[in-house]
Amino acid sequence: MMRTVASARRVRIAGVDEAGRGPLAGPVVAAAVILNARRPIAGLADSKTLAPEERQRLAGLIRVRALAWGVGWSDTEEIDSLNILQATLLAMRRALLCLPLAPTHVQVDGDRPPQLADLLCGCTVEAVVRGDATVEVISAASILAKVCRDGLMERMDAHYPGFDLAAHKGYATPGHLAALKVHAPTPLHRRSFEPVREALAALLLAP
Repeated sequence: MMRTVASARRVRIAGVDEAGRGPLAGPVVAAAVILNARRPIAGLADSKTLAPEERQRLAGLIRVRALAWGVGWSDTEEIDSLNILQATLLAMRRALLCLPLAPTHVQVDGDRPPQLADLLCGCTVEAVVRGDATVEVISAASILAKVCRDGLMERMDAHYPGFDLAAHKGYATPGHLAALKVHAPTPLHRRSFEPVREALAALLLAP
């Protein structure tokens, strides 16, 4: 059951979630959202359970109706140098920094929230496992992050032909793995991920 947050106190709760931890290519993108109780949005859910058209529709409503929203990301070089977990936490901090309003409490999807003591003075933080499916404000962040990242990967498709990035968004689909056997990895590919390392090694050994 979806949980909503209500309080008699004047609090601003930001939900935070990411998209793109698992792909072989592209950035990891995080979003932070503070919903407006006076402008509710029906249908918020885990972005992975929604059809692309519904995600786009809801993302548009979130941008218009939310009190505040922000998006941040970590690029491929940061993922390779920091590791994917630390790059994800960095993207979440950047998303929170983009909020035009400072939250008083932050709810983050998962079991590992970013460090916020130096970022948002007096703000509390809570990690919520499966929060993208159970907490509306995290669901909103989940939707915004995925729509933003998917759109970016679709635009990158034209710059890096041969990989069909618009279709798989950088994930390790059979088609993507097959393309890595034929084409050299692009600057978007994460060199620290095993399939990309193998593709680079094979390229070096090729006659």
